[in-house]
Amino acid sequence: MAEVSEVLMSVLSTIRVPRPGDRVHKDECAFSFSSPESEGGLYVCMNTFLGFGSQYVDRHYNRTGQRAYLHITRTRKAQKDDDNSSGSGDPPKKKPTRLAIGIEGGFDVEQDQYEEEVKVVLLPDRQEVTSEDLATMPGAVKDRVSQSMTGLMSADSVSHTLQVQQWDGEVRQESRHAAELKQLDNGLKIPPSGWKCEVCDLQENLWMNLSDGKVLCGRRYFDGSGGNNHALQHFQQTGYPLAVKLGTITPDGADVYSYDEDDMVLDSKLPEHLAHFGIDMMTMEKTERTMTELEIAVNQRVGEWEVIQESGATLRPLSGPGFTGMKNLGNSCYLNSVMQVLFTVPDFQSKYVSNIEKIFTDAPSDPTQDFKTQVAKLGYGLLSGEYSKPAPDPGDDPTVNAEPRGDQVGIAPRMFKALVGRGHPEFSTNRQQDAQEFLLHFINMVERNCRSGENPTEAFRFLVEERIVCQQSHKAKYTQRVDYIVQLPVPMDQATNTEELQEAERRREEAESAGAPPPPAPRARIPFTACLAALSEPETLTDFWSSAVQAKTTASKTTRFASFPDYLIIQVKKFTFGLDWIPKKLDVSIDVPDTLDLSALRGTGQQPGEELLPEVAQAPAADTEVKAPVLDDSTVSQLCEMGFPLEACRKAVYYTGNTGIDAAMNWVMGHMDDPDFSAPLVLPGCSSAPGTTPTEAISEEHLATIVSMGFSRDQATRALKATSNVLERAVDWIFSHLDDLESMEVSEGGRSAGESEGSREPPPGPRVRDGPGKYELFAFISHMGTSTMCGHYVCHIKKDQQWVIYNDQKVCASEKPPKDLGYLYFYRRVTE
Repeated sequence: MAEVSEVLMSVLSTIRVPRPGDRVHKDECAFSFSSPESEGGLYVCMNTFLGFGSQYVDRHYNRTGQRAYLHITRTRKAQKDDDNSSGSGDPPKKKPTRLAIGIEGGFDVEQDQYEEEVKVVLLPDRQEVTSEDLATMPGAVKDRVSQSMTGLMSADSVSHTLQVQQWDGEVRQESRHAAELKQLDNGLKIPPSGWKCEVCDLQENLWMNLSDGKVLCGRRYFDGSGGNNHALQHFQQTGYPLAVKLGTITPDGADVYSYDEDDMVLDSKLPEHLAHFGIDMMTMEKTERTMTELEIAVNQRVGEWEVIQESGATLRPLSGPGFTGMKNLGNSCYLNSVMQVLFTVPDFQSKYVSNIEKIFTDAPSDPTQDFKTQVAKLGYGLLSGEYSKPAPDPGDDPTVNAEPRGDQVGIAPRMFKALVGRGHPEFSTNRQQDAQEFLLHFINMVERNCRSGENPTEAFRFLVEERIVCQQSHKAKYTQRVDYIVQLPVPMDQATNTEELQEAERRREEAESAGAPPPPAPRARIPFTACLAALSEPETLTDFWSSAVQAKTTASKTTRFASFPDYLIIQVKKFTFGLDWIPKKLDVSIDVPDTLDLSALRGTGQQPGEELLPEVAQAPAADTEVKAPVLDDSTVSQLCEMGFPLEACRKAVYYTGNTGIDAAMNWVMGHMDDPDFSAPLVLPGCSSAPGTTPTEAISEEHLATIVSMGFSRDQATRALKATSNVLERAVDWIFSHLDDLESMEVSEGGRSAGESEGSREPPPGPRVRDGPGKYELFAFISHMGTSTMCGHYVCHIKKDQQWVIYNDQKVCASEKPPKDLGYLYFYRRVTE
């Protein structure tokens, strides 16, 4: 032990005690999904606080020379059954009472209880030092090492800290209407019980408007239950913003919803507001579940097999390489589904998994913050089969051969999720997200990190040809843009069961007028051919600025493929807006085919004898500002009237090409979280136009950073000018304006050394692959719920001619893949 004591004394200066703010990775290896519960446990460097599995700790020692590691191992406790246990020695599982993660009373991601063993290990010989051993060592050694051990064990792990920071669904803000809420002196008094909706006589899910005392039913849920929307309709008619849920009023408070703020809120004057209608909070008792309790019930059901489309079948669990489940980290099913599909694409496998040793060898000092390392780690975790171990049913007797139930130990992508979501207003949270938006966000991150060398997103990249014909001059304009996803419209008027839908609507109206619950609504059946026809048919532009006639006129726009990618992603546009601009989801069934031939949709370019529109619209000489393109003032005004900032409205009209209010509104809803959403619109080529305000000096350091990503100095300058010289905004801007930069020199990843920035040759276009337009379906992602902000995602992937369903940790052979109900479809090119 004297020798060990000497070693500890020699490395004492490298052993640190964690301070507030230090990142302590004590539950996940930086290079693998090893944890303290894994075989071999986890080694936490006592200097950097990075965690490593047994197979990677030597690599860290060899690179850094750090010798002292805290070795943490955990084994499951054996506990007696009780009333709350699920049996087989599992610990009793406390029922969540709060809509939160990682907070007392909330959802606990790590529910199992473990015996924990902690000791110091000294490399390279892996000498072990226990707390008892430390007690016999010199005071300086004992004190420093003990303090470090205690600090590491008491510090919150990075993943736990993120969970607590990210999501507490019960945190509610004071309503801006509460303090000055106007209440009508209408003499109305509400009884303490016996309520019913004043319109349809429903007796549950009732809300009392705090302005006029009207008692009306709540919203209709996606399955037809809930209410008939009468409280919402009352707000739309009157503008009275606040309502309280009857049955939830107690001396401690109640559920208050603000229709204007579209959220659950606090009302500090609630006792006063209730007393206005004769309700004494202190005497009320709870008779209905609160919205929090309802959401807890939904969150508990989300992980169950019953909520997915194949609930009626007993499905055969699968495990092994390529059949690895992913834990749901609190509404992370959108991420799980997308990454499962991407790592079936050979380009992602070869980029990240085949090169994993080189990626890990080249990783920076903190691999937890390196994009390439974490993507490679995730890909290997999914494909290797190391973590694809079926979990036995805890309800079975452990002495009997347990029949696996489909879920696995799987992998928990905490480190990956934290990295790809860092700084993003939505993906850094634990709220549910749109899988399509996350897919594009991830593609964008891959693009940023692959400006040179192999880029797997090229498999999805294609060129779109847009042909616009001025109806007055009959001259045409051709443009090309890069895209990754085909957005397929859903023409509801083409439903094949129109009579059934009309009859259902008639019965719904009858039920509503009679105060009866609505009957189940049938699903609209839309032919895929109708969707494809809607995609390819010409679009009429009513406010097109024609450079040929120097005025607004009508034009027709036709969209075609200028190239066909190796892998084609199709998004069915199920999410739309109603007449009141409230987001809604179309309940449709589309007969999506297994094979697809899009050859007829290939663009042909300029037609023989066809004249092109002049490139630049000449503005009158007297004007000092650029006049083209002209923004449709009426559309801008309509958007402003909805409460959006003027500059955001101008951008929406500009970037949708004056194509009308619907397109502009969709742009606004898709870009509300952009950092420059309200910043002034900067038109291409207008940064130095007469009359504009000179911008501040561009930072050379910022320029160098953007140029290092593969862009030219001119492009970097333009991006910084457009974003007030803010580096993070400039990087976002340049990647969201690649179409605008096509006329500038682009340093595209994968070019030969001879095609350098100094070359005077015309720059080539974006790097795309091309081939026949024939495809076969190999994967699709489905969504269940009323909007992208709620519900659940699962994916189906075809492997060895067998469809497989991936539902977070559950991986099973699919019997009836619901191909007609998908949201994102993935096709690969058919090679003849």
